[in-house]
Order: sequence, then C-alpha cells, then structure tokens
Amino acid sequence: MSPTRETAHSGRRLVIVESPAKAKTIKGYLGPGYVVEASVGHIRDLPNGAAEVPAEYKGQPWARLGVNVDSDFQPIYVVNADKKAQVKKLKDLLKDSDELFLATDEDREGEAIAWHLQEILKPKVPVHRMVFHEITKDAIQEAVRNPRELNQRLVDAQETRRILDRLYGYEVSPVLWKKVMPRLSAGRVQSVATRLVVERERERIAFRSSSYWDLNGTFDTGRTGDATDPSTLVARLVAVDGRRVAQGRDFDAATGALKTGANVLHLDETDARALAAALADSHFSVRSVESKPYRRSPYAPFRTTTLQQEASRKLGFGAKATMQVAQKLYENGFITYMRTDSTTLSETAIGAARAQVTQLYGADYLPDKPRVYAGKVKNAQEAHEAIRPSGDRFRTPAETGLTGDQFRLYELIWMRTVASQMKDAVGQSVTVRVAGTSADGRDAEFSASGKIITFHGFLKAYVEGADDPNAELDDRERRLPQVTEGDPLSAEEITADGHATKPPARYTEASLVKELEEREIGRPSTYASIIGTILDRGYVFKKGTALVPSFLSFAVVNLLEKHFGWLVDYDFTASMEDDLDRIARGEAQSVPWLRRFYFGAEPTEGAPVPAVSPALPAAGNGEGDHLGGLKELVEDLGAIDAREISSFPVGDGIMLRVGRYGAYVEKGERGEEDHRRADVPDDLPPDEMTVEYAEELFAKPSGDFELGTDPATGRPIIAKDGRYGPYVTEVLPEDTPKTGKNAIKPRTASLLKSMALDTVTLDDALRLMSLPRVVGTDAEGVEITAQNGRYGPYLKKGTDSRSLENEEQLFTVTLDEALAIYAQPKARGRAAAKPPLKELGTDPVSERPVVVKDGRFGPYVTDGETNATLRRDDDVESITPERGYELLAEKRAKAPVKKAPAKKAPAKKSAAKKTTTPAKKTTTAAKKTASSPAKKTPTKRPSAPQE
Repeated sequence: MSPTRETAHSGRRLVIVESPAKAKTIKGYLGPGYVVEASVGHIRDLPNGAAEVPAEYKGQPWARLGVNVDSDFQPIYVVNADKKAQVKKLKDLLKDSDELFLATDEDREGEAIAWHLQEILKPKVPVHRMVFHEITKDAIQEAVRNPRELNQRLVDAQETRRILDRLYGYEVSPVLWKKVMPRLSAGRVQSVATRLVVERERERIAFRSSSYWDLNGTFDTGRTGDATDPSTLVARLVAVDGRRVAQGRDFDAATGALKTGANVLHLDETDARALAAALADSHFSVRSVESKPYRRSPYAPFRTTTLQQEASRKLGFGAKATMQVAQKLYENGFITYMRTDSTTLSETAIGAARAQVTQLYGADYLPDKPRVYAGKVKNAQEAHEAIRPSGDRFRTPAETGLTGDQFRLYELIWMRTVASQMKDAVGQSVTVRVAGTSADGRDAEFSASGKIITFHGFLKAYVEGADDPNAELDDRERRLPQVTEGDPLSAEEITADGHATKPPARYTEASLVKELEEREIGRPSTYASIIGTILDRGYVFKKGTALVPSFLSFAVVNLLEKHFGWLVDYDFTASMEDDLDRIARGEAQSVPWLRRFYFGAEPTEGAPVPAVSPALPAAGNGEGDHLGGLKELVEDLGAIDAREISSFPVGDGIMLRVGRYGAYVEKGERGEEDHRRADVPDDLPPDEMTVEYAEELFAKPSGDFELGTDPATGRPIIAKDGRYGPYVTEVLPEDTPKTGKNAIKPRTASLLKSMALDTVTLDDALRLMSLPRVVGTDAEGVEITAQNGRYGPYLKKGTDSRSLENEEQLFTVTLDEALAIYAQPKARGRAAAKPPLKELGTDPVSERPVVVKDGRFGPYVTDGETNATLRRDDDVESITPERGYELLAEKRAKAPVKKAPAKKAPAKKSAAKKTTTPAKKTTTAAKKTASSPAKKTPTKRPSAPQE
C-alpha cells in the first residue's frame, strides 16, 4: 500500500524513531495520519548487575553474565528501568494504530533497536522497516513509500557483537579488580586502544636522543628579484664528496646510534663549523634543476573517522564532541547520517555539489565528469553514503541560520563535499642542487625544493589539515629563483645548524582514530565512545591535545599482555571484526564462533586458526592464542603476581609501583632502614619519570613527621601529606577507642593556602586545630565563630554565614568587626568577579576572549557565554589555548535539549479496527527474553564497556 496523504487519513500509522529531536523533525514531514514517537535509544539490554537478573535465572552459574553460556549463548534481555514508561506509551499508541513503521538508523545498532522494539511491542498489525539517510521531506516520504523487511542477519551480527563484548568485559574486568585495582574495566577495543597509547609511551621512554649537524646556505643569483622570481634561495647541505649527510631518520630511536648499514656522513658541531668556514669564500653554481608536474586530486567526502580527524585538527573538537554536534545537525535535517564508513555520494548529492561549484567558483573549476568515490573501508557500516549536506540542493553555511559549533561543523562538511567535485590542483615542483668546493678540496652539495601552483582547483574551496603541526599543507607554495644548470651563485651566508632527534609524537584523538582505522580494529562509529571511555576510566589523560597514558594503564596493559596476550593482540582483534562481518553476511554462524571464543576448541582440519602475533607471550593457557578459551584463562589466575604486574624499574634500584591509591616510587625493602617511598603526581607523563625525578620526590617532605607535643594534652602533633592535600593532626594513645559509640577522633586541620608542609610549625598546627574559634556573641546571645571551609574562611552565626576576606582573619577578626560584617545586608547572587587566573586567547567559535577563572567548584574556562570546568588532569599553569577551546566545544555540544510538555494520551477508537495480516515472526523469536526491573539508561556508561 503506497502511503499517500489520502490513504493516511483512512488509518493511523505509528512511526518509531530513536530520539525525540528526530521525531519532532520527521513529524513535520508526514501527514496527520502519522504518529511519530521516540524509543529514546535502546529500550532493553543485557542486565547490568545481579540485581537486574530476572528471578527465574538467579542462582544459575552464568546468570551474572546475562548470557546463558550453557545453552547456545542465549541472552537475557531486560527492559531498561527508565524506559518502562516509554514502552507502555508505545504499546498504548500501537493499540490505536493500523501499521507500525520502525524508523531507527540503518546500521547494525539501529537494526537491533528495531528488532527489540518488535519483540517487546509484539505488534498485531503490519510491521515495516523504514530507512533513510537524511532527514528531509523527500527522503522521509520516500522511506515511507518504500519500506523493507527487518534484516535479521544484521540483528544476529549485532547480538553476537553485544554478547562477545559482555563476555570479554564481565570476565576480564574482575581479574583487573583482583590483581590491579577495584572498579577497573576491560573491553575488546578499549583495551587495545589503551595498549596503543601505552606502547607509544614505551617508545618515548626507550628513546635515546641523537645530535647531528648540517649546513644551511643562502645563495644569491645576482639579479633583482620579485614575487615570481626571488633573488635568493635557501638550501640545505645534503652531501659531501658524494656521501649523504646524516639526518634524523638515520638514527636508531632506542640506542641513539646510527642505524646499522647506514652509509652516511655524521657531522658533529666541530665538523659542521669547520666545513662552514671552509666554504665561506667558495664559488657556487647550479648543479642541476629538476622540474616535475605537480597534481593533487580532491579529498574524498567525509566518513565518520575523517570527519573526527578534521574536526580535531581544524576546530579543536574531540571525537565525542564532534559526534554530538553532528548528531544535532543530522536530527535537524542539515546533514546526512553521520555514522558511515562510505565515501560514496548519491547522484542527487553529486548534482547538488556540481551545481554549487559552478555557482560559486565558475565552470572552469568543474570537471567534465562527476567524481566517483567508491572505496569503502573494511568493516564498513551498511548502506550509507558519505557525510554531506542534506537535500538535493545544498544550503550554504550562511543560509542555514546555524551558529557556534553547529555552524562550524556544517561549514566543514559543506566545504569538503563541494571540493570533492572540483578539478585537480596543478602546478610544478622544482628541486635545485647547488654545488661548491671548500677550501680543503671537499665537494659540498646543497638542495632546495619549491612548489608553484598554477591552478588551485579544489584548493580554492578546501585544504585538509595535518596531524604534524610542522607539516606543509597542500596549498602552500615555495617559489625558487628561475635558474638553469651552470648558473653562478654567491653565498650570502652559510651557517652550521644543530639538530636533535625527537621521540615519536604521542597520539592525539585524531591520530588514534586514524591508527585504529588503519589497523582495522573496531568499528569507526564507536571510536568516539572508546576514546571517551579510556579518558573517563583514568587510563589516559590529556596534555594539551596529546593523549598521555597513566601509570595505571601501564599496569593494566602489562597484565593483559602477559596473561591474556591474544585479547590485546592487534591482528587478532582485527580478525574478530572480520569474523563478525562474516556473521553479518551470513557466511558464518554465531553460536559455534562464540563457543570457540569462550570455551575453546581443538582445531579441526581445514578450520581457520586466529591470527596472533608469534612475538606474544603465552596467554596463560600455554597456547598463545584463544584455543583454550576465555573461560579457562580467567579461572587460572594463580600465575599472575599482582605486585610484579604493577611494578616497573626506573633505575638505580628504584621501582615505580601502582597501588590502590595511585602510583609511587620505592627504593629498598620495606621495614629496612634505607627504605624510601614517595607518591607520584597523577598527572606526571610516564616518560618523565627518571632516576633524577624520583630522587627529587624522595627528597620532598612526605609521610608523617612530628612537629612537637601539644602542651595542653601531651599528645604528639604531626604533619602529613594526604590524599586531599597537606594537613596536621594529633596522635591519640594506642588504647583510644577508634570505633563504636565511644570512638574518639583526633583533631585534624588542613593547612592554609599560605602554608607549606616543609615549613609549618607546631604553633601553626595548634592554631589551625583551635578552629573553629569563638569570636563572641551578639546582642541576642547567639554565638559567632570563625571557621575554615571548603570555599574559604567564613563567620557563622546560627545558620547565617558570611565570608571573610582572607585566612588570617580566622585568628584576628574581633567581635566588633564580626558584628559590623553582619550589620551589612547579606550579598545576594554572585560575589564580585575574581580576576582571571590565565588568559588563553580568542575562541575560534564565539570569537570571544577565553580565560581561566577560579570558581566555587574549582578552576574553569569561559568565553563569557559558555563555562567548562577543568578536568582532573588539566592544570591551570600548563593548560593550552587548544585544550581550553576543546573543553568549551564539548560543553556546547552537551547543551541541554528543552523537553516538550507531556501530552495526554489520545482517546481510544471506538470503531472496530480494520482486518490486518499478523506481523511475520522473526527467526530468533525462540530466544528467551524477560521484561524485568532492570536496566539503567543506555547513555550511562556500563561497568564493563561494550567494546
């Protein structure tokens, strides 16, 4: 039946989408015969903890997993606790509907949501799967007219993936709790992503810097130059007597020595300066000029990962913020679906892009034939085209009415899409070789490279960014003088330049996304949540835009590599994605694959053996791969030495250890006289932990040291550096009751901001522990006290508190001064603004100055419109402008959506419904399900992540 406005009036159709924002947009494109409602994400999932397991399954040994591993891995599904009301609403709406359209996203996740809806709602009316890639009127109406059946293979593939991730997370995470630290988590892709960041830091720790020298020469042609023909060129020494001069790539990063077999000339400072002096009066000439055509083709339209990378480079967005902004653009009809791995554009999109090329840049920039980008990455999401502006005519950014982050991301997508249908950039690349003979007879050859773009083509519209801040972008020209072979040159200046090799750069969010995709690990649509997870778990923190692994992540990765090697092996993790895709294509079966993964299996003749790096240590079961099964590995923990896993040598007998309360360095044996121990700052990058730094930590005041004895009580007073900062306290006698109703707590007080642990005195401590100080009483006899609180010093009279200007007033404020303060009307609203702690620059989105301020809940960045609290790993002193802009971008992306007022349920129809054919049963209807009090909101992070 073709759903037109006329037929819609004869019946009522319920359309279910995922988000309320999407529902509101789609409702505007459909007629009055349609009711559009949101499921608000997933409506059910595996139980999250023992409390959510339905009663009939409790007591089963596999129940904690939420998967019956003894019966073909049948999952237990429970309705999310906060979705019960929404499910009831959907059921009530379905009672009054004649057809059901499941309009969730067209990917594995969306297909699974549609299947769960069908399983829970149990519709007795025809069910249609409605799919679309953009939310425009034409696309939505076309989707209603041409629905399809539910794709059960996609559902099975997603279910297999969900079960796999549950088994991985729920079986491996408890091992981390026992052997490293409570409340940690492991995940199929999360753990591998963490290992990548840790391995990069290991390379930086092992790195040994090397120095090398070369020469830079400025050569003059003797002509008067202009913009198109400069009079000078700057060239670098590349060879001496035909032997290439060593550069950074010639040195081994681990040893700092020249690589074996490198037949290069290694110049030190003495050699370089001597050669420069010997060339000072030499004659030079052009030895060769090599010119090649330059051509650069447009970049493919965005897919999920390339959008995340470019938004990071150009806009300073994290992957998570990028996807949040893109989600809003999609739901409001501005762009096509943003979770896609395809670079293909539809004919409609190609036509729209080509039209705008002609309109904005002219026919000279339009190629004769449309450009086709048919390549798709491995493990691609199904059936989507590239991310592009929606509709058959692209709105220019100015026409959208968008502002802030949404405007900037839309503009990026629009520019990239239009540029993809433009002509190549063309020009010439030139290499000039300059030669001269030194005073001591050595032949020195210098080289300079240039690039001239004669037709910018697509570069007029868009230039891709680079992860390396020193890399030259595609539109950068370098013009050289117009010289020919044999032309004489004079050396204006020849200088010796020293260089040092640099350790490999840490990953940024953009480069980590790129690395995961190149290794074919995980699904690109999940990378944003994976990076968010490892940041939230404390495995990784940010230093500027760089991702720095914590010492905790070193301990976790160490355990996984030594005892679960195949779980974090890059090739094996990629091969799992291949297996899951084979299941999605119907080329493999889910249950046998899960059985082999979990229980293990003897390899049969002709059966594929999973690819595992031969360099990995045995994975606990002695096989080095998963032939023994995950279950066997997690049950055999006797070989795991928790102390060894979390210990790392620093040098000179110093060990860094990861304990329950963080990392610390230790030297000597506990209980011995020479034993030393010191806590390590949480934000210390691991490659900065050296013997020298450890000795500095040992030298700092730490632990308990006695200040003296309280003359009033005779009890020792000590100073300590605690988890929440330095403080002083008294030592109670050993027989003092510490628990029960007669328990006595020692007097304790935090140091003032003006005090330091290594200079605090006994008198200071006694003054601090005398607080709160009674200042006096008012006319009504109400006591006034001076106290030090979380937000600074203050006076308290009953329930009325007033702030003091400084900490010293705690001990000096008089009753008259206190009464005068209370005589003033109590300040309402905000106090006077404090001066900023740091200025960062101008925000690229709001174009307003960004500063760091000290707020009630700690330091935060603000541009006057948006405030974003600094994270645990951000430091006021070291925070960069880019990090500040990123925090603001993430905060804007999380802007709350206004809730629509609740509507009354429509009255039920009294007329009899028309006869319909019952919905077709799915092939997996026999799977056990349960609707039980259950699950938490899917937007909350589960204790064991899905990937």
